[in-house]
Amino acid sequence: MGAKRVKITDTSLRDAHQSLMATRMKTKDMLPVAELMNEVGYHSLEVWGGATFDSCMRYLDEDPWERLRCLRKILDKTKLQMLLRGQNLVGYKHYPDEVVEEFIKRAIANGIDIIRIFDALNDVRNMKKAMEATKNENGHVQATISYTISPLHDLNYFVNLSQKLKEMGADSLAIKDMAGLISPYDAFQLVSKLKEEVRLPIQLHCHYTSGMASMSYLKAIEAGVDVIDTASAAISMGTSQPATDSMVAALQGTPYDTGLDIELLGEISHYFKSIRKNYEIPLDVAIGVDTSVLNYQIPGGMISNLASQLKEQNAEEKLDEVLQEVPRVRADLGYPPLVTPSSQIVGSQAVVNVIMKQRYQMISKEVKNYVKGLYGLPPGEINPELKKKILANEEPITVRPADLLEPQLDKARKEVEKYLQQEEDVLSYILFPHVAIDFFKTRKKFECSYVKNTNEYNKELSNKEESNKRVSKKREKANSYKWENLQQEVDWDWVNGYSNILVYPA
Repeated sequence: MGAKRVKITDTSLRDAHQSLMATRMKTKDMLPVAELMNEVGYHSLEVWGGATFDSCMRYLDEDPWERLRCLRKILDKTKLQMLLRGQNLVGYKHYPDEVVEEFIKRAIANGIDIIRIFDALNDVRNMKKAMEATKNENGHVQATISYTISPLHDLNYFVNLSQKLKEMGADSLAIKDMAGLISPYDAFQLVSKLKEEVRLPIQLHCHYTSGMASMSYLKAIEAGVDVIDTASAAISMGTSQPATDSMVAALQGTPYDTGLDIELLGEISHYFKSIRKNYEIPLDVAIGVDTSVLNYQIPGGMISNLASQLKEQNAEEKLDEVLQEVPRVRADLGYPPLVTPSSQIVGSQAVVNVIMKQRYQMISKEVKNYVKGLYGLPPGEINPELKKKILANEEPITVRPADLLEPQLDKARKEVEKYLQQEEDVLSYILFPHVAIDFFKTRKKFECSYVKNTNEYNKELSNKEESNKRVSKKREKANSYKWENLQQEVDWDWVNGYSNILVYPA
């Protein structure tokens, strides 16, 4: 395959801060740099979805829909994309088809161009409705394979899955490597095979947790990958993505040259460095390589969460036992990929097994529902003894889980009527009822506007030697404006045991 220019999706405004900052970056810290990012020429910017929706209302007192509208207003030259958990949308359970359709309709109307759709079990039935709804709204369907390693997940498995997704109408494919497990040569082999047999544009998304992501990107590029996901240097690496700046520099002067301006990227990184100090980034997620990922195939964010759960039980010394138990529980459940919500299901049960000193003496409601088929079809066979213990003489459901759900939109609209300021509020309420009501009761008027200002960041930049006039003009344009209260101290709320969900990948 002939070499070609590689495209870049930057994750700084979504997955990068979800991975490093527990999804706490505020909209006011995004807007000043957005105009500068609009000038880069990225393939797209990932700005929405995943845990950001929940976090906006739960921790930041922000409306996620307003965040999207504000970013869309500024990023008028750049495609915006989001991460969608299939029938789970941006929540942690299945929602009725009418809710999926309405959510996607509103997401695209408010500014999303590309929707990356995945299912934690790679059950295509749980992706079908979201893919159809995206097509109906003229959005780009990026169907996603959740990459993992197990006796079941071989090259043929992923090729067959990708063929199904193409037949379902995928415009492009994403390989979502949430734990940083894919090795350079496995990446080369998988991308080569998909290019040969599926013939769709391919995008590779890796986390740096294992230390292999940049190498895997380079081998995937040699195999013909079309787009790679990266993050601005100041919020890259660790459990985040490889650095945009470094990947662009590595490809300069080659047939794969991205064509992006390295100095402009440097200005963007400088901005993120200036606001990074307002957020707490634990050293264990930002520095070094986590060998537990390689040994136990556990995403880095999941390890942090397991440690947090054990701390609550005064059992921190049992972390090694839990790390060894996670792969066993995963095998018992048919080797689900460890991504939301299956990562929570497996991880929490592993903790319970270790704390109780007897496996499956207590079984979580989520594991029971998983075995009943309420999350979808497991990749492999569930341990027969565990299955019998949970189901007794029952049989798991074989229909698509969402087929069992009643419509919710009209009922929810009536329940939340007195708080409604926009139609999107109904969806926020359906996804996170208690969180949304608390937010609705206290929300403040949100103005997506700028005011002239000279802040510490501009002063710092003005003292730098101006080496590139074109870049300087762009920088001044983007940074002579700021959110009204940019200098306000960020209220970091690192609560012990905060949401067992937000630090998990995706």
